[in-house]
Amino acid sequence: MSDGISENPADLVGVLTQWIEARFGMDINHMKTAVAAAPTANSDATDIVKWHGLLVDAQSVLERAEDDLLAALQTQHSPVDDPTMELAHRVAAAVTARDGRALVLGWLLDPDAPGKKVPATDRLARLRPRTGPAVQTSPPVRPAGNTVPANAWRPAGAAR
Repeated sequence: MSDGISENPADLVGVLTQWIEARFGMDINHMKTAVAAAPTANSDATDIVKWHGLLVDAQSVLERAEDDLLAALQTQHSPVDDPTMELAHRVAAAVTARDGRALVLGWLLDPDAPGKKVPATDRLARLRPRTGPAVQTSPPVRPAGNTVPANAWRPAGAAR
């Protein structure tokens, strides 16, 4: 495969960790310590450390799910039962979570990734916290005494 990526998905965390260490020129543990000491000093490093931690957690969940599934499959002598199938679904969900986090981390590590070359105003707008919901989440309130006009739309059927 290109970019020195191993065919073994279990190496995914190791490869991304190497990319992080190469980009920042320091061991991941030193980087975590530096980010913990000054989280606002380098927002890129802070984001990368956060997502690396999420990736490591997702990899651990995946490994436990795979171990549970393997143990269940080794005890079965007939077609897969529902509890074992649930374990298989848990493994699939864990793979999806791990791979999604790896994609985010890869995007954060790529300075030329799509969406990173936007004007500063757009970037600032994306980073500002919202003051309210993006869309209205409750029905509009009618002022007291405001009735629905007689010519308002009514669903099909007999008028009452």
